Amino acid sequence: MYFIYSLLMGLAALLLTPYWVVKGLRHGKYFSNLKERLGISFPALDKLPSSRAGAIWIHAVSVGEVLSGLTLARQLKAAYPDRPLIVSTTTITGQTLARERLPFADAIIYFPLDWSFCVRRAFEAVRPSLVLVLETEIWPNFMREAGCRKVPVLFVSGRISDRSFARYEKFLGAFGFFLRPFLKDALSHASAFLMQSDKDAERIRALGAPSDRVIVSGNLKYDSELPAPTPISNWLEAEVQRSGRSPVIVAGSVVATEEPLALIAFGTLQGEYRNALLVLAPRKPEQFAAAAEFIEESHRKFIRRSALPIPSPAQAAGRANGHSGNSAIPNDVTVLLLDSIGELASVYRLADGAFVGGSLVPSGGHNILEPAAFGKVPVFGPSMENFAEIASRFVAAGAAIQVESPEDVGVAWIELLRNPQRMKEMSDKARNLVEGSRGATGRALEKIAMHLNGAGR
Repeated sequence: MYFIYSLLMGLAALLLTPYWVVKGLRHGKYFSNLKERLGISFPALDKLPSSRAGAIWIHAVSVGEVLSGLTLARQLKAAYPDRPLIVSTTTITGQTLARERLPFADAIIYFPLDWSFCVRRAFEAVRPSLVLVLETEIWPNFMREAGCRKVPVLFVSGRISDRSFARYEKFLGAFGFFLRPFLKDALSHASAFLMQSDKDAERIRALGAPSDRVIVSGNLKYDSELPAPTPISNWLEAEVQRSGRSPVIVAGSVVATEEPLALIAFGTLQGEYRNALLVLAPRKPEQFAAAAEFIEESHRKFIRRSALPIPSPAQAAGRANGHSGNSAIPNDVTVLLLDSIGELASVYRLADGAFVGGSLVPSGGHNILEPAAFGKVPVFGPSMENFAEIASRFVAAGAAIQVESPEDVGVAWIELLRNPQRMKEMSDKARNLVEGSRGATGRALEKIAMHLNGAGR
């Protein structure tokens, strides 16, 4: 089974090679991390002592997983200081954020491609005593290699979205004779599945996970620490106060082709609030140029965050005086394009209105807990399949607003701004719902301790 799977992976890679080459040349993707992904070399691991203890390996595929696992990673390093903490990501944006937010990690690497020779080399280089996969990335060859080496693999804050499960069901319906026993065997190599909800637990069991290893332990995202102010958030706060710009609207995690919809929503608001300022934060760096074009096409004046003389959080940390530069927002500028990674969460603190992207187009939505933790009412569109449980909880509790169109987003902001008492009540509910749902990190730490101490499988 694994041979056939690897063969199909190789065929897929061959077919996708032209796409990867074009993307690599155009956006600088794939080539820079290819040696690590093939397991050829891991420069960050070469710096570790050869006599080190077995590592704790955390895999966080991209930005969302890095942010959700930050508290867990920090507490693991504090609890097991003698064990190297190794963090892997798949995406470049996740890698960049991990290097910035997890300076206490002993090494940050790219996750290997799921061929046996790549995975084997990665295990030999990392030398883990335990692997933690944040959320649910199932890589069969990786799982089998861990099983052969008797390295426990724990899925933490596991989830299977509506879209992913529908895709699994579709392929299982067509190729169940091969996929069902193959998935069951791959999942049998995991030691525990700490799932976010009952529905997620049911779905992982349906895919073949051993029932006795599946538990519901909650969502790590609720345990995320409030981000500290950044140079850009400090500058924006001072500039808004100086210029009297209000309201400040933050449209975060906006995905490709959703930028014009966010601008339409903002235009609806501008009909009543002419002095408003929009902070538009695209989800990925490759969207930055297109987002700028969309803003220009809407005939709005804007400034890029990257053009401001303000250091990034990493740059500011290396400066003795933490100087954040001086600049002003011209009166005719209505949009600040946040063309950076890792600064959005700190800017939500300043929002009078918040929109969470990936939801007005069929993309599955993004994390609404970032604004909610600051007591900001998340407004989002109909596509929230990737965060369905969280979205439904917040809407049912009166702590968020789900709408159908960009115009409705603008109307939702207007109605909240017109009614400060309603906004305060919803803000308090959002913040309290986040606070009351914490605890997944503690439950994960208990399970991890069992396996590191040899009490678990």
